[in-house]
Amino acid sequence: MICNCACKKLFWAMVTIVFFSFSGVAPGMKGNEVSGTILVAISAIQGDGKTSPMVGETVTIEGIVVGDFQERNELKGFFVQSDTPDDDPSTSEGIFVYDDDFEVCMGDRVRIVGDVKEYKGLTEIAPVNAVAVIEKEVPLPEAAEIRLPLSSDNELESYEGMRVKLTQRLTVSDVYNLGRYGQFTVSNGRLMNPTSVVAPGEEAQALDEQNDLNQIMIGDPSYKQNPDPVIFPHPGLTADHSLRSGHEIENVVGVLRYSYGYQVHPTEPFDIYTNSNPRHPEPPIPFGNLTVASYNVLNYFNGPDFPTTRGANTKEEFIRQRDKIIQAISLLHADVVGLMEIENDGFDENSAIQDLVNGLNEKGTRTFTFVNPGTYTIGSDEITVGMIYYVNRVEEIGKAATIETGAFAGMNRQPLAQSFKDIHSNEVFTVVVNHFKSKRCNYAKGENADQGDGQGCWNPVRTQASIDLLEWLNSDPTGENDPDILIIGDLNAYAMEDPIQVFEQNDYVNLACPFIGKNAYSYVYFGQAGYLDYAISSPHLTPFISSVHYWHINTDEPKCLDYNVEYKSNAQIEYYYSDSPFRSSDHDPVVIGLDLKQKSMWPITRVLQVLSDFDVRALPSWDVNGDEKIGLEDVLNMLQSMVE
Repeated sequence: MICNCACKKLFWAMVTIVFFSFSGVAPGMKGNEVSGTILVAISAIQGDGKTSPMVGETVTIEGIVVGDFQERNELKGFFVQSDTPDDDPSTSEGIFVYDDDFEVCMGDRVRIVGDVKEYKGLTEIAPVNAVAVIEKEVPLPEAAEIRLPLSSDNELESYEGMRVKLTQRLTVSDVYNLGRYGQFTVSNGRLMNPTSVVAPGEEAQALDEQNDLNQIMIGDPSYKQNPDPVIFPHPGLTADHSLRSGHEIENVVGVLRYSYGYQVHPTEPFDIYTNSNPRHPEPPIPFGNLTVASYNVLNYFNGPDFPTTRGANTKEEFIRQRDKIIQAISLLHADVVGLMEIENDGFDENSAIQDLVNGLNEKGTRTFTFVNPGTYTIGSDEITVGMIYYVNRVEEIGKAATIETGAFAGMNRQPLAQSFKDIHSNEVFTVVVNHFKSKRCNYAKGENADQGDGQGCWNPVRTQASIDLLEWLNSDPTGENDPDILIIGDLNAYAMEDPIQVFEQNDYVNLACPFIGKNAYSYVYFGQAGYLDYAISSPHLTPFISSVHYWHINTDEPKCLDYNVEYKSNAQIEYYYSDSPFRSSDHDPVVIGLDLKQKSMWPITRVLQVLSDFDVRALPSWDVNGDEKIGLEDVLNMLQSMVE
């Protein structure tokens, strides 16, 4: 039923008279007894624990409707809160009434008879025997204030079913399930993946616990999966109107419900600040005269038969995927691009990498080709690494090389190395693209199982890959005896984990650290940001690195804005999709600028990096990444403008 509060007053007045006539109590009576049943305080039903002490009992309650979600596809019920709270702050004053057969509105004072029930962690009244509206347009109870981080993991239980207010300006930290469940997560500041910023072990465990207390979900009032429309951001989510991780929100007022975690269902409009992490249609221009990029293209499988074992399920889906990937790579303006998760189907005219190169060449004026190591495939996995380059800027020299022994005999994908000569300067550099074993725990045993230190499964396998990779590079695999080596790719390890420390212990530099700072990220997992995608330079190359940045086109975006058509209405298949680069993958590309003729930036980079750790407001003209703070990326952009 749809509640029309303005025209139903007479109807509900009659219902109230009938209800209380049978109860023996006159409308508006101050007493607390109805048909011999004592009114039970909502706080007594909720109790001071996770579950009600009165489950199964029939009770009569009275309170004010603070959230009405009875309309079609909503929660099939409403929330009632007492306006005479008890003195115990651990007991909630609100409760969910699971019934949509009674027309009530926010601000109604109601009396309800029904049974106490626990449903998947939520205390509710169900079934409902009777509802009567005693009074209309009653002032709502003052909203309970919630501040993050929480004091304990039990704190929100004391507000279950109540009207609440989030009192801070909070950061959107996770939008992955926005399209699937109409939910997003907010936190007090961005949540960083623990092992991206602190050492594995006790420090990582402590930060993980802090992160758990520093987040809460905002959810729509729908009980359906894949709601249409998704109401966040107002008036609805589309390909061109997105809610991104890193956006900030303020003035959220709603009711608190438990459903696979606590979530606030807003009952009033709230503010969203998109300038805290705006979309950038193009990446910042690299500071240097050569550009290398690394991009995980998320299962680029070109068929011809669909569904493929990974990636697109239909030809139509693949075309949507292809258009987004090609647009993203074109806009990188990179001279060399390392690829991960491309189909491992060889290098002939029907291969995935040839298809990608064809699309890039058809799109623009740049002409690309790919590195062919002379093998049928690179390893035996369904996915592999690849490398493409702009033929008018660099040329291959020496031989393309890969390794299939040691750590690369099975679980880690084989790397691909190629030396290039800069056509303009004749300087030589070598690029090595990689994709290490993921953290998924399938079949992990012994030391490869999750040790609980924050590094996930298969950490020894990835660590050995770093060791073997450096040993292989020391053997001069491309035959050019070139000391300028750039390691790129998805290493499936965060910055403080063992595989990355191996490189640093051998004087290689993880370039995201000095150029971007401790809050660098290319991937968001369960609301925690960090980076798995790397640019790592050899000691000789490091001084010639002029800029490094991540282009945040993917991991901050809702998954539903990708190329897939599953779990979407016919309308959503259209309005969720754009051939723009946004959500073309699940990892952000990393873009590296090089200047092989001069050590122009490195001497001052480590000094400038300190700025990224300070909360200093940036002028809009400097603010490259739109975070309203002055950091290294912004300073580099300013210096580049001065040079130009």
